[in-house]
Amino acid sequence: MDYYFIITTLMKIVGVVFLIILPMVSYTVYAERRVSALIQDRLGPNRVGPAGLLQPVADALKFILKEDFTPAHVNKFYYWLAPCLAMVPAIATIAVVPFGSTLFGVPMVIADINVGVLYVFAIASLGVYGIVIAGWASNSKYPFLGGVRSSSQMISYELSLGLAVIPIFILVGQLRLTEIVNYQIAHGWMIAPFIGDWLNPVKWLLAVPMLISFAVFTVAIFAETNRLPFDLPEAETELVGGYHTEYGSMKFALFFLGEYAAMITGAAIIVTLFLGGWHLPVPWWGAEGFQWLLINGDAPGWRGVLGGLFNIATFFAKVAVLLIVFIWVRWTLPRFRYDQLMRLGWVFFFEIALVNIFVAALIIAYLPL
Repeated sequence: MDYYFIITTLMKIVGVVFLIILPMVSYTVYAERRVSALIQDRLGPNRVGPAGLLQPVADALKFILKEDFTPAHVNKFYYWLAPCLAMVPAIATIAVVPFGSTLFGVPMVIADINVGVLYVFAIASLGVYGIVIAGWASNSKYPFLGGVRSSSQMISYELSLGLAVIPIFILVGQLRLTEIVNYQIAHGWMIAPFIGDWLNPVKWLLAVPMLISFAVFTVAIFAETNRLPFDLPEAETELVGGYHTEYGSMKFALFFLGEYAAMITGAAIIVTLFLGGWHLPVPWWGAEGFQWLLINGDAPGWRGVLGGLFNIATFFAKVAVLLIVFIWVRWTLPRFRYDQLMRLGWVFFFEIALVNIFVAALIIAYLPL
């Protein structure tokens, strides 16, 4: 048995999930409250700790110490099961995302499987079961309507989500996420040909369908994570609280954590597929003129350690920027009507993503890359 592999994998799981993702979830909530306050000319949380930085700790303590009340009219087993089903897929999806190059010779990905994106879609799609079961088990009309809305929304936008990434697979020829990042290191980011080595004008032409894929994929992630303007399953003005109306205490907290963990995972997938993953070349003027200097964890000694840490910081900095975009969109755009939501998914995004596949395939097949 390879004990070294088991120990390093456990360390990566603990490091990513408990030291990065869960604190990131808490402080994404804090960032959302501060950014929304800034947009609305308010103060936001500012009492607990300097600049309100300890507010997530206070919120966590409130959820833990709050009475865990279960209404008498619910189906208790499924009522308890639903929050777990909403939280676990969002956390499990991060397992295949490469969040760095190497650190002390260990690849910075928990599970480097050769069908990484299929795993992401398969596991992430399970999150809707938690929402649907919560809506059904609550035995209440508003949560039930929220669950039905969520299931139809997921079905509508998962098609666009899957179709949007097919041009990347045609180009790279791999489903492994680490290979997609390596391709972008060698040939430039998918939507930014000038970063890396995309000097071929055909690659610039190919950036057009990649930008379309990026736009469709990003909007579909908004819908998949139930973020405004696609938060129809929990629309407070119509459904009180939607599928989590009957929930409180830590069970409500699990739904809350699941939504933000799914948002972080979605941002991480966008970064990996379209924004070069952990790759951030440094402009350098050497003996051969201008070039991009690659920093990674393969260098010997302390340079390799600093390079590996730099890659990890780069990856999560990109994720943080996307999270700010998620928050900005939520507090800027109004909620769609339900018919508009479904029409956008089926009439526009599905067709755009489908045509985009043929455009990308024609460019790859008939023009020299």
